Amino acid sequence: MISRAPLSGGPGWLAFQAGLFLLPSSALLAAIPLFVSCVAGSRGRQPSLWQDRWMVPLLLASVLMVIGACMAETGGLAWAGLANWIPFFWGFWAFRPFLDCVERRQRAARWLLAGTVPVLVTGFGQMLFGWSGPWQCLGGAIIWFLGPGGQPEGRLSGLFDYANVAGAWLGVIWPFALAAVLHRRDARWCRALALLLSALIVAAVILTRSRNAMAALMVALPWVLGPLQWGWLFPLLLLATAPIWLIVWPGAPTGLQQWAADLLPDSVRQRLLEKQATGSLTRLAQWRFGLDLIAQRPWLGWGAAAFSVLYPIHAQRKWHGHSHNLPLELGVSHGLPVTVLVVSVVLALLVLALRQGILRSATMDRAWWAATLVMVAMHASDLPFFDSRLNILGWVLLAGLCGFNQESWSGSGLDRDAPAVLPESADP
Repeated sequence: MISRAPLSGGPGWLAFQAGLFLLPSSALLAAIPLFVSCVAGSRGRQPSLWQDRWMVPLLLASVLMVIGACMAETGGLAWAGLANWIPFFWGFWAFRPFLDCVERRQRAARWLLAGTVPVLVTGFGQMLFGWSGPWQCLGGAIIWFLGPGGQPEGRLSGLFDYANVAGAWLGVIWPFALAAVLHRRDARWCRALALLLSALIVAAVILTRSRNAMAALMVALPWVLGPLQWGWLFPLLLLATAPIWLIVWPGAPTGLQQWAADLLPDSVRQRLLEKQATGSLTRLAQWRFGLDLIAQRPWLGWGAAAFSVLYPIHAQRKWHGHSHNLPLELGVSHGLPVTVLVVSVVLALLVLALRQGILRSATMDRAWWAATLVMVAMHASDLPFFDSRLNILGWVLLAGLCGFNQESWSGSGLDRDAPAVLPESADP
């Protein structure tokens, strides 16, 4: 068994918590303490970065990405695009000592919740009181483009530059708020505050009108509550979502669809019934074009940002920044081997945590798994990771899953990957 240092103390651990609190407000503000925590979490580790079994596929993917960038069709964009991946691979490894036990993961989740409060305040402010920016600090180094009435108008965006990105953050964080409500060891006032925060997050998600975020609320619920509650929960969820299924099901009778539509708020109904102007702009058309690009250059890809460069030229005379699917985006930009390596690590962490019994573990660990699942699911039809705050959050979540797996192995005497030193003793 590995002895645990107390949760207090250690500049690396304190910097990690500060970085998580600042993260939703500004990636730049969070970058400094998170970099300090990465340095502290990297020192004296055994096995080393090069020997860690979770890092081997990511290091191989990094090498292939660099080779692909040398031969990319997108020039400098290919090299710039590596910044979306390679530094975060290091972060995934360096964050793990700070998430190696349930107490640390719980503390980290609560700092993320606390940091989400400014997102809610500014989001409701722009929607209810017409708050508008730009707000800036540090001589313009940090700018919040707070659009009056949301961005796009009528949809809550808060401190994020687009409603879908704000919805993605809130949808991923919501499982932690729900877990805080269910944490019986907390004082009643703490649980009441968590309940208020949960309700505000749900309201904010609805105001973002992000379909992914609204679906995330339902997806996360059964995993956070745990398997013992599924007997009554799934029938209730089916009943609650029946109006949505009736609206989107093409074969539903018109009368039933109209009845279901009348049950939903106007903003939700409008988003569900939205139709794109032409079939060529649908997700399926984008995915087909992405598959065509992968078929032409399957091994090393076209280079980062290739989809946004090639789609307007060869598919449509309209610009789209990405393919709206992470495996496809990886395949187009960096090739199939990189896609398999990166996606396999993510899925293996999720599956292994299930096998290690995370759904029978503490409520906050169940929420951690649910938040990771929501993040992964969102990347099946959108790419919020292009916002660096969501990118960092995703790798923090994966690092936490890895910490859970290592903690489980340690409890069975099977922990072969645990760090030799704790982050406190690794600090400079």
